[in-house]
Formats: sequence, C-alpha cells, structure tokens
Amino acid sequence: MQVAAFAQLAVVGRESSTCVYVIAIFTMCESTEQRICIKFVLKSEKQTTETYQLLQQAYGEDGLGRTQVFDWYRRFKECRSSVESDPRSGPQSTSRKEKMIATVRTTVHNDRRMTVREIADACGIFVGSCNAILTDDLHMKCVCAKFWPRLLKDDQREQSQIIAGDLLERSYEDVQFLKKIVTGDESWVYG
Repeated sequence: MQVAAFAQLAVVGRESSTCVYVIAIFTMCESTEQRICIKFVLKSEKQTTETYQLLQQAYGEDGLGRTQVFDWYRRFKECRSSVESDPRSGPQSTSRKEKMIATVRTTVHNDRRMTVREIADACGIFVGSCNAILTDDLHMKCVCAKFWPRLLKDDQREQSQIIAGDLLERSYEDVQFLKKIVTGDESWVYG
C-alpha cells in the first residue's frame, strides 16, 4: 500500500483577523480515503477546482477523476455525511445463492451424466453461473471417461454389458465397425 503525504499553507481571512491553517492529508490510495479528504477540504472552505488539484498533487495517477471529485464535493456540500458509496441499483445476482446451489447439487446427484448446459437449462441459470457453482461452490470437477462402472446402477450395469456384447459381436463381423464409433461422456464428480 502506497502512502503519500502533503501539507499546504492556507491563509483564510475572516472579518478583521487572519487565520493560518496547515492542511496535512495522509493518503492511502483508496477512494474512501480520498472522499474523506474531499470532505475535509470542503470544511476548510476550498473550491472544487482547488480540491481536485490538491487530490491530484497528493494521489497522482491514483487520484479520483475530476468528475468524481466534483460529484463528491457537491454531495458533501449538500450535507451528506457518509463517505461510503451508494448501494448499486439493478437486480441482484440470484444464481450463486444458497437455494440455487442446492438446486444444482440435487440436479447433479440425480444424474451425474448431465452436461453443464443441461444442468443450467434444468435449473434456469446461465451456463457460466452453473459452471462456477459446480467448480467453486460444490468443488466438483468434470471428468471425461468412456466407462465408469462404479457409478452405474445395477440395471445400467446390465444394460452396459449387453451393449458391450453386441458391439463385440459386430466388431467380429465388420473389421471397420469400431472405427465408426464416436464415444464421449461427461460426468461430474467431487475432486
């Protein structure tokens, strides 16, 4: 974290007396810290352009932009007390909530052979969100394999054996038969 500091002598005339202020601002290169500085400089009766110049002098390239400085200066001048950003508008993300994570988990447990797109369609979320839930929240990995006998149910295992026998018989009849088969499978497992 970069720390910079500057001090400036400000002479402010009030009626018959003249006051001298030394303004020292220590910066931490964060927008909240800069907003505090804007609020401080406003209270010392500086103008917006002067405030912007002071921030540029102190923060350099890390300083707030001119529009942001002027906007925050106006907010503080209108008696705003908080230096925190306003909450963002728009719909909140609902795809990474606990309820949706549980829905994806249930969908995967019901059929581990579903693709990410099929899971996303079943749950009504985007493919990217579904993939993030699977990998980040559920800590699952996509494993591509031709055969996973331990994951098959008894009836699936029997059906697999019947199909394998049929394929073996066909391969004896036609030498080119196995070259015509395209295989692929996608399963989600905990990694």
